[in-house]
Amino acid sequence: MNTRTIKLTLGIVSLLVLIAASGSFYILEEGMQGVIVQFGKPVGSTVSEAGLHVKLPFIQRILRFEKRLLIWDGDPNQIPTAGREFIWVDATARWRIVDPLTFLESVSSESGAQSRLDDIIDSVIRDLVSASPLVELVRSTTWQASESDIEGETPQELAEELMREIQLGRERMTRAILEEVRMMTPEYGIEVVDVRIKHLNYVQSVREKVYDRMISERNRIASRYRSTAYRTVQEIRGDADASATRIYGEAYGRDPEFYAFSRTLEEYKEKQNDSILLVLTTDSDFYQYLKSATPPPE
Repeated sequence: MNTRTIKLTLGIVSLLVLIAASGSFYILEEGMQGVIVQFGKPVGSTVSEAGLHVKLPFIQRILRFEKRLLIWDGDPNQIPTAGREFIWVDATARWRIVDPLTFLESVSSESGAQSRLDDIIDSVIRDLVSASPLVELVRSTTWQASESDIEGETPQELAEELMREIQLGRERMTRAILEEVRMMTPEYGIEVVDVRIKHLNYVQSVREKVYDRMISERNRIASRYRSTAYRTVQEIRGDADASATRIYGEAYGRDPEFYAFSRTLEEYKEKQNDSILLVLTTDSDFYQYLKSATPPPE
């Protein structure tokens, strides 16, 4: 074997050793965890420490999974409450992978886990919302209605709703959802850390009915105010007319002649209007005081 052949052989062997060596080491980044698979099957335990690690070259590979919190955002769902009010519920959750081996064998990837969480969280939220009155979802147990909240023209139905005792409230409701969800996720190697309801709203058809009811209620209250105001005006006018009649009567009783004179002068003033035409003779009583008046000396 000549020197050239030996060098070539050594070069090939060195290259193969280098490739094998490079395939034997891998780096696990901070915040990640890994599972070594051999021929598609997981082997060994989970690798959770960051740094440089060793595996068999060619036949083994490392699958990396997040150790940090991940976000789940579901699609808003239309759900009826216990009172049959249809509402949109938009929820979010935070979760993490706690058992990569179980996670790999059950859902394979983060997208598979998100899909499974869709089913679990949505079903739990639907069950609890359907079994609860709407007020339990929007109020907390620490909030209490004050007298100022229900004074004035507050409708009886609304006043009773404001004074209603809250059994769970929104915070406890979300905690109940979280506990229910956490019981169902360990079999997938997942831990759900938190579940929150981001947004609640009536569906469009119910929202329109609520607006119509609010408008009707405001119109009813406005009508009551107008009725009260009209009655007050009539009472004031009646009292004023009664007072005027009494005053006129007292004035007439003291001096009928002067009263007649004063009232006639008032009539003279009121009848000075271009839109009124009176046709009277000079012998009319209406002009008696004008006729008897003494003209000023020249």
